[in-house]
Amino acid sequence: MRNRVSVLSPQLDLSIEDRDVPVPGAHEVLVSVRSVGVCGSDIHYFEHGRIGPYVVEAPVILGHEASGVIVALGSAVRNLTVGTRVAMEPGVPCGVCVECRAGRYNLCPDVVFYATPPVDGAFAEFVTIHEDFAHPVPDSISDDAAALLEPLSVGVWACRKAEVALGMSVLIAGAGPVGIMTALVARASGASRIVLSDVNVDRLSKASDLGFDAVDARKWNAADTVDADVFVDCSGNPAAIDAGIRAVKRAGKVILVGMAADGMVPLPIDVIQGRELWVTGTFRYANTYPTAIDLVASGAVNLDELVSKTFTLDEVEAALNYHHVDPAAMKVIVRVSQ
Repeated sequence: MRNRVSVLSPQLDLSIEDRDVPVPGAHEVLVSVRSVGVCGSDIHYFEHGRIGPYVVEAPVILGHEASGVIVALGSAVRNLTVGTRVAMEPGVPCGVCVECRAGRYNLCPDVVFYATPPVDGAFAEFVTIHEDFAHPVPDSISDDAAALLEPLSVGVWACRKAEVALGMSVLIAGAGPVGIMTALVARASGASRIVLSDVNVDRLSKASDLGFDAVDARKWNAADTVDADVFVDCSGNPAAIDAGIRAVKRAGKVILVGMAADGMVPLPIDVIQGRELWVTGTFRYANTYPTAIDLVASGAVNLDELVSKTFTLDEVEAALNYHHVDPAAMKVIVRVSQ
């Protein structure tokens, strides 16, 4: 048996290769991959060959939003069985550093994260992962939705940081996949008003269809209405961040999720100090998958309605290019099992 994989070369060319099926370590499971979501980071590596310090210097497999079925167990695995459907949490930390032992394993400096060069990802028929990061999912969750538990976890983490609760007003900049998923989690957490801003009218239309207030950032001045308990930026846009901060109530919270293009964003310190706003960034997530699974299994969040287009493993290049075809697309899925 061979393992068909989609490989990105340092020249940024994609090809299908046959490789050996990986052998799971003692505490790992071998997973037959079903669905993999296309993330903006995958597109960035494909188009630019790097994200910050992570550079495609050798062939690498992309894809980190993944689901599948366990087909083999490592010798020390005790709590999982062959045939179990799982969502794969793509970052496996060292487990022994200060951050890991404090429960902040998302900040582990030695984390091994799928599709972050030189680590291979999940555009492959088979992958291995540590048993603690293979999360069983019920049959009520589709393979596509199980893969999308990864970006949903980003929304769960942002809402946890913001302590979103019943009756709160939440403003979110960026109506892309992460912004929409953050809004879905905020609604499930009891927020009474959720506003999404963006310049993409198609994405704003999708946000409106999902029952959220949607505003065109080019026509709306957030500073005119100071009423948000929480502002979550999922855009990385300096103007959006500035406007969002100015829309937050006194003692409110500002959560920065989006990444700025050059890593630098000016902040209105006078507003932050004068209103005693609490400002923090986020980096991935920690201990979010159980909550994400519960949200989807209970019906509180519907991830399947966010799937815009599906492709096969042989069509990864088309999947990575699909945002040029349909700029309004929410989530593109590669169905490896097809």
